Amino acid sequence: MKVTGVVLAGGKSRRMGEDKRFLTVGTATLLERSLSVMKTAFDEVLVVIAQDSLPLQAEGCRVLRDAIADCGSLGGLYTGLRAATHDRIFVVACDMPFLNHEMIRFFVERDPSADMVMALLPDGLQPLHAVYHTRTLPVFERMAHARRLKIQDIVSDPALRPVVLEPAAWRHLDPANRGFQNVNTPDDLAAARAAVKAGPVSL
Repeated sequence: MKVTGVVLAGGKSRRMGEDKRFLTVGTATLLERSLSVMKTAFDEVLVVIAQDSLPLQAEGCRVLRDAIADCGSLGGLYTGLRAATHDRIFVVACDMPFLNHEMIRFFVERDPSADMVMALLPDGLQPLHAVYHTRTLPVFERMAHARRLKIQDIVSDPALRPVVLEPAAWRHLDPANRGFQNVNTPDDLAAARAAVKAGPVSL
């Protein structure tokens, strides 16, 4: 696939209270779990960290620091998109322990001509399990400089063509929406560890 994989690994982890990139779920850290799936899906994988984050090593991946400081996930997405070799990226957060290779392929292949492909979940749009074309770069840059940091707001830009998918589109691959699950809090971490301990995760 002529798509670059981007893993956002900023390192702030404010709600967790410690650096969640290195917390384990099963036998691997959250970052290792994300990278393992992304490297099977894409020839090029970029890891983006905050400007003030400690150095990070990720075998087989380029590690980049945010091009625009203090813009959260939007800044990381922008940095990955700007550095990518390909015209499209698929971006995830590093705290998604149940990424699904088939779900990733489904999103990437859904509409290659779209400016973005994003999921609409019961609690709203999920911008960090999504596809973006480099045509979104100037919009993200304007948003960053204006401190409008809610990534999903980009779907309303009149110059862009978004594709928004509802759960019925991917139910055959991931009926429980596990691939979108984040680990943001200690409770989330405990639930993810319990799911892995109970046996193979049912997607």
